[in-house]
Amino acid sequence: MEILKRIEELKKEKNAIILAHYYQNADIQDLADYVGDSYFLSEIGRDSDAEIIVYCGVKFMAESAKILSPEKTVLFPVHGDATCCMEHQATPGLVEEMKKKHPNAKVVTYINSSSEVKAVSDACCTSSSAINIVENIDADEIIFVPDQNLASYVAEQTTKKIIPFDGQCNVHHKVTLKNIESLKEQHGELEILAHPECQKEIRDISDYVGSTAGILKYARESKKNELIIVTEKGIEHQLRKDSPKKKFYFPHMICSPMKRVFVESIAEALETNKGEVIMDQRLIEKAKRALLNMHKYAGG
Repeated sequence: MEILKRIEELKKEKNAIILAHYYQNADIQDLADYVGDSYFLSEIGRDSDAEIIVYCGVKFMAESAKILSPEKTVLFPVHGDATCCMEHQATPGLVEEMKKKHPNAKVVTYINSSSEVKAVSDACCTSSSAINIVENIDADEIIFVPDQNLASYVAEQTTKKIIPFDGQCNVHHKVTLKNIESLKEQHGELEILAHPECQKEIRDISDYVGSTAGILKYARESKKNELIIVTEKGIEHQLRKDSPKKKFYFPHMICSPMKRVFVESIAEALETNKGEVIMDQRLIEKAKRALLNMHKYAGG
């Protein structure tokens, strides 16, 4: 309790805001001022009056907050390395090679990517905005980076040619039909809610496919009292807060980099500015263009 009190004092003293992704540990979600999907949180940070943003997530998320709010101090209070696996899969060089092979294509990059890859992209997207952005961007061929499963999901819903990068989320990609059948054997034929980062075989048997926020909304509004949730288990905390009488069942899905923020590391960051996100201004400007184009093309 003493450390929580100290964090509150530091927040007021330094005009700081704490943002936490849905996949964070429950105590971090409860401590945060806002909990949400990655880009939503970056926008909250940008639009707030706070001078310091404490971002509880993985590296690309904290960097996205810095790109949108370069004048603010962004703190990334992690213990050890906390990067999304997809940040390492695509590189600017590999994207440039794909562009040379497909000179008429535009590059749409999932926000789960490094700032360097965003900087060589035409537009970014989130899982909820990907279809609109692909439909609205001025090209008939789309190089989709880095998640092949989200690329496949988008390809099923557009007439444009989708050229996928060979990457994936190691947490969502590993889920198999056998994992879901095991849950059904234990709990019965329940509705299945899945993230589009899952493989096609999982999406095809799901009753709903959508972003983390979309899954939360569907689960909250569903008349069913038991649901199978196919995304990272950290979402369970918000699911139970929204619907305490419902039961949720998960295959084993834990993103370990998302669990590397602790109350102690938040306090240390606020005390000392440890974990401050420092980015080259030219990189910020290039990556920001792709993020701004995300807004431009998302509207429909």
